[in-house]
Amino acid sequence: MSDASAPLPSGPDSTRVDRWLWAVRLTKTRSDAAQACRGGHVRVNDRPAKPASVVKAGDEVRVRLHGTTRIVEVSHVLEKRVGAPLAARCYVDNTPELPAQATIPVIRRDRGAGRPTKKDRRLLDRLRSDLPPPV
Repeated sequence: MSDASAPLPSGPDSTRVDRWLWAVRLTKTRSDAAQACRGGHVRVNDRPAKPASVVKAGDEVRVRLHGTTRIVEVSHVLEKRVGAPLAARCYVDNTPELPAQATIPVIRRDRGAGRPTKKDRRLLDRLRSDLPPPV
């Protein structure tokens, strides 16, 4: 039987938010989840969450980790860590897609080339401001 069709393990009606974040693999360790809660990076139903805050099916959890905010809805409560395919089935990811950022060419000088000359600086300024080169 594959993990996608395997039944979800039975769990309690509710559990601690730090334990759930770790069990569904949103954080690497439970102490990371608890630290995120203490730092104010976790909200349950738009309320700041302490590590011992209760989470149950239907709750919305917002987690800010590594510079990104994940918005997930709890669909199944777990207390023990499970495999990644099962863990992904325990929440619905409602995180909005990030807008595509315009790629700006990065202007780099050779290492050890020293400080740019006045002419180099003017060329760099033109490239950065998209002005046409002088004729």
